[in-house]
Amino acid sequence: MNMPIDDPRQEAILGAAWQCFAAYGFRKTTMDDIARGAGMSRPALYQHYRSKEDIFRRLAQLFYDEAAAGLARALSGSGDPPAALQAAFLAQGGRIAEAMLGSPHGMELLDTSKATAGDIAETGEARLRLIYADWLETGRAEGRLTFEGDAGALASTITRALKGMKSDCIDFDTYKASLAQLARVMGRGLSAG
Repeated sequence: MNMPIDDPRQEAILGAAWQCFAAYGFRKTTMDDIARGAGMSRPALYQHYRSKEDIFRRLAQLFYDEAAAGLARALSGSGDPPAALQAAFLAQGGRIAEAMLGSPHGMELLDTSKATAGDIAETGEARLRLIYADWLETGRAEGRLTFEGDAGALASTITRALKGMKSDCIDFDTYKASLAQLARVMGRGLSAG
């Protein structure tokens, strides 16, 4: 993960934690593993985080912060809807999907996310829906996009589709191809011209 963290110790901890979770799975990763990976003692690690669950929650928050920023950037232009959606879909989940689908523990990490950081995911998904809804409404108001109904409901459909694809694909190449196909279909359907 490319985490926008200013504190080098936090960056080391979170980077090491992500590497451990991807390599060993959440259940088998210990605070010792994370401390070793971050180049610090376990007591020093406990000065920053109480548990691996706390670390995982912080990683989830960073993922949603990064996804929202990338999504907003991808949708900020007035370009071709299929291209804008493809860029948005990759910005939203590309990096995390690549890491999870490349890990033998990817499904466990998805399950852990629901169990350990469900509240963060719920808030994060709502934030992503708002970004899509704003893009849809702005595009419709400017005459670039056309669709029937409520932009929020359509945004919700988009985020649910992306979430389902992440848990259904077997590898990252398949995931990217599916994202591109979905972006083309949705983008053409939304194009006003």
